[in-house]
Amino acid sequence: MSLLAIEHLTHWFGGLKAVSEFQLDLRPGELVALIGPNGAGKTTVFNLITGVYRPSEGRILFEGKDLVGQPTNQVIAGGVARTFQSIRLFKELSVLDNVRIARYSRTAYSPVSAMLRMRDFTREEEGTRRESLELLQIFGLADQANAISKNLPYGQQRRLEIARALASKPRLLLLDEPAAGMNPAEIVTLMELIHFIRDRFKLTILLIEHQMRVVMGICEHITVMDFGEVIARGNPQEIQDNPQVIEAYLGKGAAQA
Repeated sequence: MSLLAIEHLTHWFGGLKAVSEFQLDLRPGELVALIGPNGAGKTTVFNLITGVYRPSEGRILFEGKDLVGQPTNQVIAGGVARTFQSIRLFKELSVLDNVRIARYSRTAYSPVSAMLRMRDFTREEEGTRRESLELLQIFGLADQANAISKNLPYGQQRRLEIARALASKPRLLLLDEPAAGMNPAEIVTLMELIHFIRDRFKLTILLIEHQMRVVMGICEHITVMDFGEVIARGNPQEIQDNPQVIEAYLGKGAAQA
């Protein structure tokens, strides 16, 4: 059974068709890449899935329920989380508070309970802190829990963003260029981390990435976009040998060489 089924997804920005008849089928536990040149429509697809944009046409079925029309907070509460190409942390807050905030999408106590510090509020706040610290431990950030997030090195900020996404307990994780700005050593660590969190948290992962080392090294299936349309699908070897993909990335001459 599909975890995420995208059917005939189309989106216009004025007279520009940014995504055209996009389709995707993700099974539970898969690790899939969405790649393509800049402007191909990849991040637009993420924004459509997470409710940032409402599609002009098509359906987005997550566990059989259509996400179209749901606001972003409901999409997240329903089991979909994402990171962004540009890191979006609460930079003036502590590392721990960044993770705790994301966990609040799952809280069940009422505003009255919070104001009066009732037992269910206290119990849930303790659980939120404990689970947030456990996530920081997994991501090697526990010793930085009280540090201000903007003061972390770049690679650690990337890890914190992923930890924060996992705090909402998703079943589908969308990673938008997680290797952007990383040095070679950090990229190796990231590849190991993505595999680890997929297995540790039993996640399905869809990632956008320009670093082919990451895509070819960890992804089982790849979908390639160009000018808003899917031009190829396949395993890493099939994509690497596809002339249309080579042309989209390197130019027509490279495909004919």
